[in-house]
Amino acid sequence: MSKLYIDVGSTYFKVKDDRGIRQYFRNFDQNIFADLKEKCGDLLERYPKEDIYICSSANGGLSTLIVGLSNSFSLKFATNIAYNSGINIIDTVLYPNIKAYPVPAEQIDVVIIVGGIDSVGNIFGEDLIGYLSRVNYANIVYTGSQSSLPFLEERIENLTVLPNIITNKLQVHEEDLKNYLTNLYQADIIGKEDIKELYAVTSNQIYSTPYIVNQTLETLHEHFPKVVDPFILVDIGGATTDIHYSTDLVADNMVLETGYDRLVFKKLGVYKSRESLVFSAKNNEFVYELLNYLNVTENILEEQSEQATRILMQLSIFLVLYKVSAQHPGYITLRLERLKSIVFTGGITKVLSDEEIESIMHFVYKKILGYTQIPMLVVDKVYEIWTLR
Repeated sequence: MSKLYIDVGSTYFKVKDDRGIRQYFRNFDQNIFADLKEKCGDLLERYPKEDIYICSSANGGLSTLIVGLSNSFSLKFATNIAYNSGINIIDTVLYPNIKAYPVPAEQIDVVIIVGGIDSVGNIFGEDLIGYLSRVNYANIVYTGSQSSLPFLEERIENLTVLPNIITNKLQVHEEDLKNYLTNLYQADIIGKEDIKELYAVTSNQIYSTPYIVNQTLETLHEHFPKVVDPFILVDIGGATTDIHYSTDLVADNMVLETGYDRLVFKKLGVYKSRESLVFSAKNNEFVYELLNYLNVTENILEEQSEQATRILMQLSIFLVLYKVSAQHPGYITLRLERLKSIVFTGGITKVLSDEEIESIMHFVYKKILGYTQIPMLVVDKVYEIWTLR
């Protein structure tokens, strides 16, 4: 008997067994477990708990606020690590100017404080404590100068302390913070009550879907022979858009570890994050030119139609590639000009044709980046990459 794989997404359940991959639109009037049993109850009963494997992307990632001493080192390094760990950065605060920064109105999942090398002390003062007292956060971690640690430990409750991400040679030490954030992301998924209930049908660990997808990248060529290094994988779903990439593609080479990392864009989903996707589109300087290129007007952004959904899916492709390009310095910059392949997976592959996806790649590469060639397009039409680990 084969194994049963289940992916709990923000919009769909996906299941795979020896009969192939099927998907079911979620009923948001029920909790996840009840809805899954109603749609797949007979299937669940066919498998013992040890043969059922579940992953989930339904939480949409974590939000963070980063306080750093300088843009060149502490904020830059911590931002890089946070994005690679599936964290959504709400804001960054330059500590010397902290009094001028507004306090985020929303709940923050984790605050990161970083700054200085270990031999430098007396970095932070009471203005930091006053600012943090007005922030609504669930977790707080310090990964800066160890000389400044006593001051912070005395004033901040439940402070998690990690080794400094900045070495005395002003290089980045990413492993401890990255592991902390990745584990926090994982705990957020399995800690949700709806997800906990799924342990009634599986004896295996429930993982985040981006984590599972990232584990497949080294062997992706075996399943998709057209994939040529270097490549990125773009996973566009209902709540988030993820980019999985080789660290060799990072233009600012400050990450010491090798392998594959990921970026999670919490506000670029097509269904659950539709409003924020439209907001991002309206505030992008190239989007109206893109809409004209697609032969539609800006009114399409206000419509609720099949065509509007397809356009939003195309816009999500454009926006995520734009955000990691040299045109947009706010995120990690990837060497898009080096790519031989771009792999697309997720919900959009069920809706958009290869030609519709390729047209966006042409716009990004030729109109925005000024390159003459585009990478090879590889589309995971049946959305099976999450099952290959």
